[in-house]
Amino acid sequence: MTDIAIHQLAADNQADLNRSDNSFTVDAELCLHAEDGRISYTVRPVAPYVKRYGPAIYDAQAYIGQPDHVGWLAYADGQLAGQILVHENWNRCASIWDIAVDPPFRRRGVGRRLIEQAIQWARDKGLPGIMLETQNINVAACRLYERCGFVLGGFDGYLYRGITPGTREIALFWYLLF
Repeated sequence: MTDIAIHQLAADNQADLNRSDNSFTVDAELCLHAEDGRISYTVRPVAPYVKRYGPAIYDAQAYIGQPDHVGWLAYADGQLAGQILVHENWNRCASIWDIAVDPPFRRRGVGRRLIEQAIQWARDKGLPGIMLETQNINVAACRLYERCGFVLGGFDGYLYRGITPGTREIALFWYLLF
């Protein structure tokens, strides 16, 4: 059993922000279906590859002591295991801006604990729900969000094409309304 501790981002731990590895292996993708205002999906295998993002460079000061921005760091057995950054969005929902769990700590409850912390923050603020965006190629993350109660509320097949022309990645928008 992993001992997971969640600490709010603060001056004494801000050096740990941006240290989580957000790369992941892609071996499947979600194929979306929309009918009668509902979005469903099937999972299709793809040739495996590793998805890597550029280094995360979030400003800790934007998330420390701010009324509408907050971050937490997860430590498992005393080691940095992940991070989550949340803010109040223009639509009054909390928005998970970044969540990352280091590969050795995935599938050990770290992501769920970070999401539960963000959900509690949103509830405590009286917000109507919480949302996040991910990609159709991040199947493990999508399944985690579903297990946490999120539903697929929208998608955008063009969002990433400004960064990567011709990409087949689809932005997925997940919501948990209270």
